Amino acid sequence: MKTSTIIFILSIGILLSSCTTKKSDKKEFKYFSEHFADLQVLRYQIPDFNKLDLKQKEMIYYLYQAGLVGRDIYYDQNYKHNLFIRRTLEEIVKYYTGNRNTEEFNNFMTYIKRIWFSNGIHHHYSTIKFDPGFTQEYFIELIKNSPGGKFMLGKNEVLDDLINKITPLIFDMEIDSKRINLDRSMDLVTGSANNYYENVTQAEVEQFYDKIINKNDSTPISYGLNSKLVKEHGIIKEKVWKLGGMYSQAIEKIIYWLEKASSVAENDLQKNVLKKLSEYYQTGDLKIFDEYNILWVQDTLSHIDLINGFIEVYGDPLAFRGAYESIIAFKDVKTTKRIKTISKYAQWFEDH
Repeated sequence: MKTSTIIFILSIGILLSSCTTKKSDKKEFKYFSEHFADLQVLRYQIPDFNKLDLKQKEMIYYLYQAGLVGRDIYYDQNYKHNLFIRRTLEEIVKYYTGNRNTEEFNNFMTYIKRIWFSNGIHHHYSTIKFDPGFTQEYFIELIKNSPGGKFMLGKNEVLDDLINKITPLIFDMEIDSKRINLDRSMDLVTGSANNYYENVTQAEVEQFYDKIINKNDSTPISYGLNSKLVKEHGIIKEKVWKLGGMYSQAIEKIIYWLEKASSVAENDLQKNVLKKLSEYYQTGDLKIFDEYNILWVQDTLSHIDLINGFIEVYGDPLAFRGAYESIIAFKDVKTTKRIKTISKYAQWFEDH
């Protein structure tokens, strides 16, 4: 977080609701949304959103759209079957014609809510695969009683083919049981269910980067940050998330929305930050990503801030690859003033 700035955060993972409630109505605001499994969903008031001018709100909208179109990238990074599973379940949610007032259907809804929250079928903290909480037989009933569902069927496939493919992925707890396995007694790459690697072992990954990383480079790039490492026809190579690379259509839209945001930037530096981020997405060049980050750190004056890209590496047991992430934030002026006052007397606190 940039120095002495308190921010409100609008995250793609969990949307914090803004509210125009008057002071007299504050008691009516409900912070609690719902509770399921081990999760409690809360709502928050963000009254300062209404103090932003129209141009700032427009910029936040564009940045939000830029983040939203990358949502499926994160699901796919977490597990290669996540999108297939999520889209199948969402068709059931939309089109199931059976009784929705049963304990089993409630358990089904809890399961898909956990998937929505954790961006996949593995727990967001433990990374252990979810137990569905309903039977395989009931799941087949759900699919077969969703006549309007646009299920993901391959050429010449029928519904039974989909059922045979998806049920082991959901119900067999031995298949891809943990998204990130850090047990050093086993291969960390092949023992993890995440989708950052394909047909390679931990030793092959380490050998690949040992050959290309210059250990004498004082300013190295974040090798592998925005790519998937795969072995195809015996050749190990990186597949990059960029325009013309993996998820090119989604990234084209990210670039579009970033450029829209730059057209309403608050200042020239912020505009350059957004343009540099767009250039990074176009090229996939990690040196450009470094240049973007240097510009981003320098921008301490803008009211609106963002994080967008392949950032945190803890989803990869070898800590090379970054998970897609998007956060939009704006400055909390009142609290920032308070923190600046405290920081002004930081030495006094140190001394006493």
